[in-house]
Amino acid sequence: MMEKSDIAGVLDEIATFMELTGENPFKIRAYSAGARILENMTEDLGELIDSGKLADIPGLGEALVDKITTLRRDGVLPFHQKLKASIPAGLLEVMQIPGLGPKKVRALWTQLAVEDLAKLKEVCEAGAVAELKGFGEKTQEKILEGIKNRIAYSKRHRWYEASAVAEPILAGLRALPQVQLAESAGSLRRSRETVGDLDFLVASSEPKPIMDWFVAYPGVKEVTAHGETKSSVRFENGLQADLRVVPAEQFYFALHHFTGSKEHNVAMRHRALSRGLSMSEWGFKSVDEKTLAPGAQNEEEVFRALGLPWIPPELREGNGEIDAAEGGKLPKLIQLTDLRGAFHNHTTESDGDHTLDQMAAAAEQRGWEYLGISDHSKSSFQAGGLDEARLAQQLEAIAALNASKKYRLRVLSGSEVDILKDGTLDFADDVLAQLDFVVASVHNLFTLDREAQTARIIKAIENEHVDMVGHLTGRLLNKREPYDVDIAKVIDAAAANDTIIELNANPWRLDLDWRWWRRAAEKGVLCSINPDAHDVDQLDFMALGVRIARKGWLTPEQVLNTRSLPEVLRWLGR
Repeated sequence: MMEKSDIAGVLDEIATFMELTGENPFKIRAYSAGARILENMTEDLGELIDSGKLADIPGLGEALVDKITTLRRDGVLPFHQKLKASIPAGLLEVMQIPGLGPKKVRALWTQLAVEDLAKLKEVCEAGAVAELKGFGEKTQEKILEGIKNRIAYSKRHRWYEASAVAEPILAGLRALPQVQLAESAGSLRRSRETVGDLDFLVASSEPKPIMDWFVAYPGVKEVTAHGETKSSVRFENGLQADLRVVPAEQFYFALHHFTGSKEHNVAMRHRALSRGLSMSEWGFKSVDEKTLAPGAQNEEEVFRALGLPWIPPELREGNGEIDAAEGGKLPKLIQLTDLRGAFHNHTTESDGDHTLDQMAAAAEQRGWEYLGISDHSKSSFQAGGLDEARLAQQLEAIAALNASKKYRLRVLSGSEVDILKDGTLDFADDVLAQLDFVVASVHNLFTLDREAQTARIIKAIENEHVDMVGHLTGRLLNKREPYDVDIAKVIDAAAANDTIIELNANPWRLDLDWRWWRRAAEKGVLCSINPDAHDVDQLDFMALGVRIARKGWLTPEQVLNTRSLPEVLRWLGR
């Protein structure tokens, strides 16, 4: 079933396509208006359709009701698909250029045969766009600038990079004398793996100096809005940041609203209505005279007013967190302080930047009880993988370091062993048997079909020496798509074979994805949060791994490396 927000998106697209094809303006407006009605609707769409009451809503004619019903039921609308097929796909990208609405894009398409960004760039550079009625030199320059920026701006940004931009801004805001409260909101606060833009929220009764400070912040490339209570800027890397200033009494309502997600907020508003309250970023309002609209001195009170405990931001994705909160079934989420060590780390023996001793010293500084070393196996020749002889030497070095009692922590010997095409492993069983632990990972043949890739990984999981499977889908965020693998089947195999699935905390990977962890945990699969560190600083990736684990509803009991060294050794020796 298609959700309300997605249906509104389709209606908006229909309006855009109609404008591009020169359709009747009244029809166009009807679809745009329909999208707005859906977005602002607080009633349950499914109930309205089932009871036949959708047609009673002002602004929704018979044709729109039919199309909304079809989309809700089927998830697709032939009318929308046909319309979309009649427009060159590249035109939709052209419309992403600032200042180019459907009317202007239609003029470029019909008069200069512009069907994609490449053609648009070509006609701008030839000066043809400036000649068009309603364009001119300035517009042409802006379009060229927009094309150049499009590449930088189009992508979402990895959480780690977005956070590095956000942290000093938040600290700077909090240091301003006019600022009472300041927080980051949006997908950054919810710990999404990638972030579209930054949202900052401030409580103050003097917004002007705060806005002036924000738009003049170092590294700002472009000020896209500079208002009294809201400003927007863009940084060199294309990341956009919005700042809103609200009165103190509205702050926690606005923080909840702008943290999102949209799905979570819709469910919360629906819940408020059932209690005689309307809810928005401004606060609660009484729907009738009988209910007193409460304020909020903190975010907990926003939830308490709706009969709920506080829901951690990571869980606010519309995935049943409100029902769980109501039933007292919210998980006690893992925290960074629960972790006692990590597996899957590299040294200079393969493609790491620091020696065994340096990695051990860094882990000791972090208060860890154990550090797993798992350099690559021989098939990963590009990463300087170890053959049997070099692995034997490394085992001796690890044993000597532990025997020397130089560090309180215990170094555990492992290998990140390649899973070969047929699912066999890069080292024989008698070699693997000498290790404290084994991480099995795919490092090549990413284009195998789904069945072969899945069978390959499951065969490795079934090897009794494999303790955990590394970065299960091979994705690199914003760079490489995951390979095609049946994750559900792999989870079942891991459960059947008592094999751990890694949560690889490298900010490029964050693999396995948070969306799968509830299912894995319900099946009894243990997680291990691993930094996959290739230098001493990367041991700190663990904090990011914990964020994703929390997002996946994981508790300390469901993660191996919250356990003490004796417990871990007992588990590995099972």
